[in-house]
Formats: sequence, C-alpha cells, structure tokens
Amino acid sequence: MKNKDFRFSLLISLILTLVFIISITMFNYNFIKQYESNNNFVIANIIANIKEEYPDYDDVKLMEILNNDKIELNDFFKKYGIDFKDSLSISNQKLTKKMIIINLSILLIYILFIILTITFFNYKENKKIKQITNYIKEINNKNYELDILSNSEEDLSLLKNEIYKTAVTLNEQAKYLTKDKETLKDSLSDISHQLKTPLTSITLMIDTLQENKNLPEEKKKEMLTNIHHKIANINFLVQSLLKLSKFDANTIVFKNELNKVDDILNEVTDNLSTLIDLKNIKINIKGNKKDKLYCDFKWQVEALTNIIQNCIEYSNESSNIDISYSSNDLFTKIIIKDYGKGMSHEDEKHIFERFYKGENSSSDSVGIGLALSQSIIEKDNGYITVESKIGIGTTFTIKYLK
Repeated sequence: MKNKDFRFSLLISLILTLVFIISITMFNYNFIKQYESNNNFVIANIIANIKEEYPDYDDVKLMEILNNDKIELNDFFKKYGIDFKDSLSISNQKLTKKMIIINLSILLIYILFIILTITFFNYKENKKIKQITNYIKEINNKNYELDILSNSEEDLSLLKNEIYKTAVTLNEQAKYLTKDKETLKDSLSDISHQLKTPLTSITLMIDTLQENKNLPEEKKKEMLTNIHHKIANINFLVQSLLKLSKFDANTIVFKNELNKVDDILNEVTDNLSTLIDLKNIKINIKGNKKDKLYCDFKWQVEALTNIIQNCIEYSNESSNIDISYSSNDLFTKIIIKDYGKGMSHEDEKHIFERFYKGENSSSDSVGIGLALSQSIIEKDNGYITVESKIGIGTTFTIKYLK
C-alpha cells in the first residue's frame, strides 16, 4: 500500500478503536466492581436489620443461605418483609444510568473521531485530485511550466510525477515543433535564395540566346556551359536536400558491412578525378591497407566525397591534400588535411550547419555538402571535427566508434 495518507488515516482509526475498546472495558470493569460493592452493601444492611430484629438467628446458617445458588434470595428476604430486588434496584439505578451515559458518550466520541478521520482523508484526497485536475487544465492551455514534481511515494503523488513528466515531454515537444517550424522557415528561405539566383541567371541567358540569333558561336557555347553548370548545382542542391530530409525523417536504412578504408578512399578520388585534374591537386593517401570500417560503403563514399571536394575547392592550384587513416580497438580514424585558404574560428563553429557559407567559400557553394556528410557519419556511429587556420589550411578528423 503506497498511499501515505490512507495508511495514516488507517493507523489513527486503529488507535481510536483500540482506545475505545480499552475505555469501554475499563469503565465496565469498574462498573461491575461498583455494582458488586453496592450489592454487598445492600445485603450487609439487610443482614444487619435481620440480626437486629432476630438476634438469635444462626450466622452460619444465614451465610449458607446467602452462598447457596439454588435459593432465591428475594423469596428468602420476603419472609422478613424485605424486597431484595427493589432494594438493589434503588441502590444501582444511578450507577446504571451513569454506565449507559458514559458508554454512549464513548461510543459517540469514537464514531465522531472515525467520521472526522475519514472526512479529513477524503478532503486531502479531493484536494489533491482537484489540484491535479487544475494541472491538467493548465497543460491543456499549453502552460507547461508547472513544477509539480513530488518525492513522495503516495499513489496520487506518483500520478503527479507522471503528469509532471508528461508536461515536460509536451513542453519539449512544443519547443522542438516551434524550433522545427523556425528551421523549416529558414531552410525554405535559404532554398529559395539558393535557387533564385541560378534560376534567374539561367532565365536571362536563355532569353539572351533566344533574342540574339546572331550571337557568336563561342559566346553561345560559354552561355550553354554556364547553364549546364548552374543546372548541375541546382540538381546537387535538390538531391542533397532530399537526402537530408530522409535523414531527418529517419527513413534511410544503412546496409553496413566491413569495407576496406582504402577502397572507400579510392572510390572517392575516382569520383573527384575531374576536379582534381582541373586544379592539379595531388592526393596523398597513407594507411594500413588491411584496416576496415563497418559501414555503408555507398553513403560513406558520399560523405567523404563532400568533405574532400570542400578541401579541393578551398585549396590553391597545384597543392596537396593529405589523407591518413588508422584503426585501434576503440575507433577507426580518418584525417583529411588541405593546405589552402583556411577559415576563421567563427566559420569553424558553423561549418556543418545547413546553408552556411564561410568568408572564403566560392560563389558556387550552396553550404549543404558538409551538413549532409555530418549526418551520414553520425548515422554510422561516427563524429567529425574541424581545425583550421587562415592561410595555412584545414584539417578534418573523423572517428568511427567500434
């Protein structure tokens, strides 16, 4: 039984019942003693009167008569003109009335205390129920700032605790929903901004191509190349957003298996071979070719592709990018280091945020690739950090926990 108030009320009731029984027992015991005393007093007076009137009466015989249960004393005393029952009734009448009054009084007090105890218990329970009802009304009115946590083990207190937890959960959900709405609003604004500029540029170039039939072939090719490039950027943005939305909805299921880290990095460099050749970047990969990573091959290739592509874009032409990897009992680590423009400390703090573009980012950057990479890496039980210095370069460190 967990309800403390109920246990307290039950204990009080038991104590009152015990006191009642003891009081009634003691009083009735005293009443019996007084009753016997009165009987003895009446009999003694009657015997004294008989002895006074009949001085020669045998005392031994008289005591035998009085102690004989088979002899009706009233009939015996009537021989001498004495009504024994009437004498006892007069003597004990006041005592009997007193006994009845006291017994009834004790009984009434007992019943009254029991009623008061039950009433008090019900009052406290009803008060708590009313309080809980008010809490629920406040929660329904979207007021979640209710500190109703109780450390008691009573049933209603436990209910209050659960309501408190529910209120906290609802409050957190409400905050998350508000934050999600704000994030969605900002994201839509960013997406609109990211799409508006290239689409406007594409529209203008198409209009120019349509209106100016006599444009030189070289100029037409340049415009078509720009259009193709901007469409590719838009396609990358849309695809990345779709992937991020799937991560947010937790609908992507990774097919994890042991993959050689070297195979993953070779696939990444193959994907970026055109960009690497354009900037004449040399990729240096160092590590134990036997090291393996338990992951989804396809998704990790995409995550590392975005990171290394970012390093290439920030690197100067004809520079190096060093990639090293190692493994121990706790994690597999991949370090990617470029020697390019670098970034400020402020950019470091926000580099993995969606649509964030640092000071040295290119005009084609949409600020979505690193955010997607972080989501993929975290999905595979990993985490990524970055360190950078302007003019010296940037280092990405990825650790996949085993």
